[in-house]
Amino acid sequence: MACRGRRPEHGGPPELFYDQNEAQKYMRNSRMIDVQTKMTGRALELLDLPDEKPCFLLDIGCGTGLSGDYLSEEGHYWVGIDISLAMLDAALDREAQGDLLLGDMGQGIPFKPGSFDGCISISAVQWLCNANKKSDIPAKRLYCFFSSLYSVLVRGARAVLQLYPENSEQLELITTQAIRAGFTGGVVVDYPNSAKAKKFYLCLFSGPSTFLPKGLHEIKEEEEAKESTFTNRRVQNRIARRGLVRKSREWVLEKKERRRRQGKEVRPDTQYTGRKRKPYF
Repeated sequence: MACRGRRPEHGGPPELFYDQNEAQKYMRNSRMIDVQTKMTGRALELLDLPDEKPCFLLDIGCGTGLSGDYLSEEGHYWVGIDISLAMLDAALDREAQGDLLLGDMGQGIPFKPGSFDGCISISAVQWLCNANKKSDIPAKRLYCFFSSLYSVLVRGARAVLQLYPENSEQLELITTQAIRAGFTGGVVVDYPNSAKAKKFYLCLFSGPSTFLPKGLHEIKEEEEAKESTFTNRRVQNRIARRGLVRKSREWVLEKKERRRRQGKEVRPDTQYTGRKRKPYF
């Protein structure tokens, strides 16, 4: 579980680490985008939301909005909170569909009780285990985070937090504070025998204990061998994951269908839908 190299959390607070340069990586590095999207898909699967029903979800550490784009594609509404202004600026630049909030999760989640049907978080919670100033006490910040998260969730809802624990002691610290705040649940480990693909998901229940999902074990060889590529063009709204060109007819039709699933009023499809119009001068 220990990290082989220097961890980002050891270099300083997240609002400084996730600067404009780091935000650009999340917009142009194809492997980072692909990994983020797959982890979001897995987190959403572990949430076990009702089929064909749009839900109101919280994305903690939303960053540039990659996870939020996946939630939107699946027909859900979402609100994202992040401590990095540079990452949120990038999310706005990408026209992320969710509402965005600048905030420190270690100081609590500032929403009314019972506001959300579920919560996801990708690669964020481990940052609370590091003290960047004398007043930062990891156990207290974790408890403040989990107790406020417990409050803003609908009773019986789940929170799935993907994280990279530095060691078993850190993972125990996180789970202990979650249980102390009122959650039940546990840790789901995907691909435990793979050095590269191993992922930790903290699955928390805000109601009575339910069956903890099992981790995945089989992994495709092509996923292990996949390399990073960069592009000068921004990857917006994660539509590139499905091979659709932004503003094309297929892109417009998919977006309209997604809005219909969300219950929004959408104009009927016609032969002119997505047609490029000549510029007017």
